[in-house]
Amino acid sequence: MTNLIARFAKEEDGATAIEYGLIAAILSVAIIAAVQGVRDNLKNTFNSVATELANNN
Repeated sequence: MTNLIARFAKEEDGATAIEYGLIAAILSVAIIAAVQGVRDNLKNTFNSVATELANNN
């Protein structure tokens, strides 16, 4: 029984999985923030092009 408890205490697979999960979550948040910034810039660009085209007709 003590051998089982000692092996459980030395086990690090769960901690590694949690660390990888946290890294994936942080990267996901960063990617979402970057995509939203690009989306806003593209929206502004297309709106200004549409406005210029409408004014030149």
